[in-house]
Amino acid sequence: MIITYLGKQFFKIGQGSLVMAVNPISKDSKLDIKGARFGSDIALSTTNHPDYNGFDMVSHGETVPFAVKGPGDYEIKGIFIKGIMTETMLSEKKFINTIYSLTIENISICFLGCMSNSKITAETRGQIGSPDILFVPIGNHDLLDPTEAYKLAVSLEPKVIIPMDYDEKTLKAFLKEGGQDKVTPIDKFTIKAKELIGREGEIVVLSS
Repeated sequence: MIITYLGKQFFKIGQGSLVMAVNPISKDSKLDIKGARFGSDIALSTTNHPDYNGFDMVSHGETVPFAVKGPGDYEIKGIFIKGIMTETMLSEKKFINTIYSLTIENISICFLGCMSNSKITAETRGQIGSPDILFVPIGNHDLLDPTEAYKLAVSLEPKVIIPMDYDEKTLKAFLKEGGQDKVTPIDKFTIKAKELIGREGEIVVLSS
């Protein structure tokens, strides 16, 4: 599996011939970053907001993704995806935020999306389980602050934690919280299921 970070909460996940996009940035977003354009087979959007719902940006030629836009159970190309509903506040407006849980090639992934509240129900926690790879938002105004984000992340007992939606200040605070200040950002994260054995709460920082 190869994971590439394209800014904000926009990720490209590749496994063999399969390409998945998560929270692509829309052309209607006011952000300076727009990420890259590419064709994906599946695209997940946690929140119906221009910063996270750019399905048009991950359609290319004849490749139009299966768009997953909210809570529910989905099966696409042999991948089971569970969308779990939570609520979030962005710019003082309430939005539905969908947490996605899925497994690709024996690697379980959880994408927390635009969480602004670190308190999750026991039912939601049970549905998430203990993922191999957890994507967690940190800082940037509306979202979890670095302390909340780290506490929530480790409580879910992932093998690898990938921060997103960070700036330099919030990332530094998050790494300090986890006692992993010396982590060097990498361009891509390439991992196989067997390489996750023995890892526990390891923070992997991807540069966009």
